Amino acid sequence: MNKKKIVLCLSALAIVGTITTGCGKQAKLKTDENTVVSFKKGKITANDLYKELKKDSVEKLINMIDHKLFDKKYPSDDTEEKQVENQLKQIKTYYGSNDSTYKSALKTYFGVETEDEAKELLSLEYKRGLAVNDYLEDNITDEEIQKYYDENIYPDIKASHILISVDTTDKMSDDEKKKAKSSALKKAKEVISKLEKGEKFEDLAKKYSTDKDTASNGGSLGYINSDDMDASFWNSLKDLKKGEYTKEPVETSYGYEIIKNEGEKKKASLKSKKSSIKKTLAKEKLSNDSSLYYKSLIEIRKNKNITFGDSELEKDYNDYMDTLIENATKNQSSSNSSSN
Repeated sequence: MNKKKIVLCLSALAIVGTITTGCGKQAKLKTDENTVVSFKKGKITANDLYKELKKDSVEKLINMIDHKLFDKKYPSDDTEEKQVENQLKQIKTYYGSNDSTYKSALKTYFGVETEDEAKELLSLEYKRGLAVNDYLEDNITDEEIQKYYDENIYPDIKASHILISVDTTDKMSDDEKKKAKSSALKKAKEVISKLEKGEKFEDLAKKYSTDKDTASNGGSLGYINSDDMDASFWNSLKDLKKGEYTKEPVETSYGYEIIKNEGEKKKASLKSKKSSIKKTLAKEKLSNDSSLYYKSLIEIRKNKNITFGDSELEKDYNDYMDTLIENATKNQSSSNSSSN
């Protein structure tokens, strides 16, 4: 009785390791004699197996490429580990403690069967994010940095304020809330009227400000900058000259405020702010164009001279990346439309 003879000669890694390259060709082993499985009347060669394995494998190939590019440059650390754990924790929290439901979610979100596989994918995605940020920061021009510095970097300003809170509760009707707001605005205007008549800002702050933490100190907030305050507060403050106060009450998330510029420090140098400006601009660019993430990854790989020895896989790669870019653009357009 004849029996099947099964001979395992090559592993998947061995197959990849002996692939030859060539433009517009199909990657294959240098010899087709590497038999993976043999039968009485036939065999399966390594090239037969390779052709089958590469079907729908472009995503795995990209992951392999990026592991080669990013694992050493961005070694795993506590920050990465915490972020990965937090992402998995969110999924567990949303889907509950049921193990089968959780595994189903991992399959849906990541296309994997186990948590360890999901961790590996999330780790790689974290490293990709670092690489994209570095790439974008490296490609921000001096002109962009200078423009941002001129238009968005301000000196620390010593500010004082008089806050008139709007006294409302959740139990109030809309009319009651409207009256409370109107009353606060009227009171703030009365305080400004007193300032116009020559009364001291410090005295009025002590008497009228509902910010008890600063009222006793004449309303002083000390030196502040744009990141420290409500946007409407800062936009009003930065336009004031030393000694000036707002002639109209400024509505902020805290109520109505009268704001005074008590003086300014020297603006930080461009050199000292350059690094933080680059990070901010990179973040803004990604926020304004979500497809830029994928476009950046394409450029990073090009810069590393990534070439394909298999024209079919190269086409699959380009089609896959084009789809990611297209979907990101559509999703952002849809999100922007719904928010308007």
